[in-house]
Amino acid sequence: MKRLLIRNGRVIDPSQGLDQGMDVLLENGSVAALGERLDVPSETRVLDAAGLVVAPGFIDLHTHLREPGFEHKETIESGCRAAVAGGFTSLCCMPDTNPVNDDPSVTSFILKRAEQIGLARVYPVGAVSVGLEGEEMAEIGEMVGAGAVAVSDDRRPVTNAQLFRRVLEYARSFDVPVAAHEEDLDLSDGGSMHEGAVSSRIGLRGMPTSAEEVMVARDVLLAELTGGRLHLCHLSTSTALDLVRTAKQRGLAVSCEVAAHQFVLTDEDVAGANYNPNWKTNPPLRSAADVEAVLQAIYDGTVDAIVSDHEPHHADEKELDFSDAPFGIVGLETAVPLALDRLVHGRVIGLMQLVRLMSTRPAEVFGLPGGSLREGAPADVTVLDLRALRSVDSSTFQSRAHNTPFSGMRLKGWPAATIIGGEIVWQAK
Repeated sequence: MKRLLIRNGRVIDPSQGLDQGMDVLLENGSVAALGERLDVPSETRVLDAAGLVVAPGFIDLHTHLREPGFEHKETIESGCRAAVAGGFTSLCCMPDTNPVNDDPSVTSFILKRAEQIGLARVYPVGAVSVGLEGEEMAEIGEMVGAGAVAVSDDRRPVTNAQLFRRVLEYARSFDVPVAAHEEDLDLSDGGSMHEGAVSSRIGLRGMPTSAEEVMVARDVLLAELTGGRLHLCHLSTSTALDLVRTAKQRGLAVSCEVAAHQFVLTDEDVAGANYNPNWKTNPPLRSAADVEAVLQAIYDGTVDAIVSDHEPHHADEKELDFSDAPFGIVGLETAVPLALDRLVHGRVIGLMQLVRLMSTRPAEVFGLPGGSLREGAPADVTVLDLRALRSVDSSTFQSRAHNTPFSGMRLKGWPAATIIGGEIVWQAK
């Protein structure tokens, strides 16, 4: 029998409304007991969490693991190592692999590889359309049967409204959300950063906020028409978040996420980075007003999840000119400290709300195990050190990729340990 006692921690669990000092006993892969000064057998392994926060394992709803097909960027193993080093116990990986995860055989391959590695729990997201081409619906039912927890053509918007309507209707049969990358390609065509005064000043073609917003509006209307579960990926604009806020007030099954970098950086940071492609992401880093809107949406509960939007690229790819380099930054090893530093220490939200956004609510949105420390729940735990103060050092990343704009940034609050199935899989040195 495997036992781990987490002693003396500050337990925060939104699913139970818990915020108090207590012990947590993990036994045979599940939470066995919570209480003050628990008595346990002498052979039980003990983790002293005095001065630390003990939370249900953090869940990332949006990451790109690249395997199969793009192992020069990332592998399932390196991505999982990055995840546990970043405090995540579970990952939902997007289908933009090669071959595309539009077939149950690819879904099964991803799950088998993750099980062999034995680190973070990996939940595949299947494709909406065959080949991510937006023309023919993929085998959604078969992928869900093989283990897919959602469907998405992420990084490629489904421009065909009739197809997207059918997907929302069909996905209802399997009770899975449809996760949408919201971008009108005609409006954003050729853009490489946020359209505004900064893009005009530095001479880069911009991507207007309307490119995101018109698609959000369309898909919210389709969600209302179909009754389908719509999840909006990495939102970045004030109006897009207003649309979600209104949809929720009307009782629609609409949820949304924001990426950690979207509430920290602005388009002015792109200008200050001297055209460094590590600041290039899609959706782009927006205006200061949009960042404030993202923070407000996090504060008022409009946002359901904070994600890494981890998008690794080989160093050679990010050495191209800003306009030619691919979109995306790595985020698995920076999302949690960014959230702790900017949101908790920045007094935007409290710890209870942060844990809700990075664990409890993501589990609810995608119907995943975890998100709770109730007795019988999976023994997945993220331990946080709120006082840890250190700088981001991309040279130490477990990810194969290092395309981050945060290298050298000093942040307060870091993961201290990551526990999966009752086993400590990573611990800060």
